[in-house]
Amino acid sequence: MIAPEEAWERIMAEVAPLPPRRFALNEVTGRVLAEDVRADADHPPFAASTVDGWAVVAEDESPRRRILDREGWAGEMPTVTVVPGTAARVMTGAPIPPGADAVVMIEDSVVEGEFVRLTRAVRSGENIRPAGSDLAAGELVLAAGTVLGPGEIGLLATVGQSEVWAYPSPRVAVLSTGDEVVEPWETPGPAQIRDSNRYALMAAIRGAGGEPISLGIVPDQPEMLRKKMELALDQADVLITSGGVSEGDRDHIGPLLAELGTVHFNRVRQKPGKPLTFATIRGKPCFALPGNPVSALVSFELYVRPALRRMAGHTRLRRPERPVLLRHPVRPDPVRTEFVRAVVEQEGNQWWARTTGAQASSRLLSMLGANALLRVPPGPVLPEGASVTAILIAWPEDR
Repeated sequence: MIAPEEAWERIMAEVAPLPPRRFALNEVTGRVLAEDVRADADHPPFAASTVDGWAVVAEDESPRRRILDREGWAGEMPTVTVVPGTAARVMTGAPIPPGADAVVMIEDSVVEGEFVRLTRAVRSGENIRPAGSDLAAGELVLAAGTVLGPGEIGLLATVGQSEVWAYPSPRVAVLSTGDEVVEPWETPGPAQIRDSNRYALMAAIRGAGGEPISLGIVPDQPEMLRKKMELALDQADVLITSGGVSEGDRDHIGPLLAELGTVHFNRVRQKPGKPLTFATIRGKPCFALPGNPVSALVSFELYVRPALRRMAGHTRLRRPERPVLLRHPVRPDPVRTEFVRAVVEQEGNQWWARTTGAQASSRLLSMLGANALLRVPPGPVLPEGASVTAILIAWPEDR
């Protein structure tokens, strides 16, 4: 067995970002930008009004001024030149007429026939957005590595980028194995169980930004498993299997991975998830997860999720961690690092953790409501108030 830290390092040594592709703006939400984007021109390209009002010469102190233009619509170039003693109507976003250097808000004026009377003075530049004040031509707008959200996509549209280079979402094939496994809508026969792992893992893949591909259930027959695994690698970037990784006579996944590619490790000194196996086939990552539901989900959180994020171009791969105090005693495993499902809460300046109850790797209820995994090293019983490290699985990645 290898330590969890070494398992992490071996996975990261084999996983790389997928080749970037061109995506339209309506396809890039949540993706990672793969190129620097610069402003194509000054934005705005002209001095524009920030309010509905009257364009004037600020140093002109006469309150009553002749109206030159009553329109001044956005999207139209002005047709008049403002001089002292005159004013021209402008709308929000409209170009400032030549000669004007300030805009008086409409609320600070009274129209009197052919004249407008201003009820307050203005400073030069007031209510005017200068050309290039938002972005200057050639200015770096978004750097490669930026995660694209609504604001970033709005900026791309502003500078005329209808398509950009970004990293694709990894396609992840998910395969359940076992003669005892049936679909959730089926009634299990004697010695059978419903397949919860594939559906939980597909949900976790979506949450990590990947695109799951369900390959169904394959019985414990080597030839059928081999064909399904090869099919998965034809259509996906990553393969995840569930079950069949222990050392029983019908655990065929490990030998098949070794036959088809390179196994980088097949045991991790952790609980749950000791039988976790990681291999590469045709350069594609393959994660053989244990069959117990909690083992599969904890292994996914610790290793698969960061790998998928790296493949999608992210640089922040791992969840945040913080020290927490135990609300009750916890009994560690004698030889393995244990990742205990827990609820972490803040009280004042201190963070506290309580476990979610019985921690059997088959008990999916232990994941219910958990927002953290407590990294508990092997050793004696930890008393109430002991400090441990919590991996905050409900928080976004920060490192």
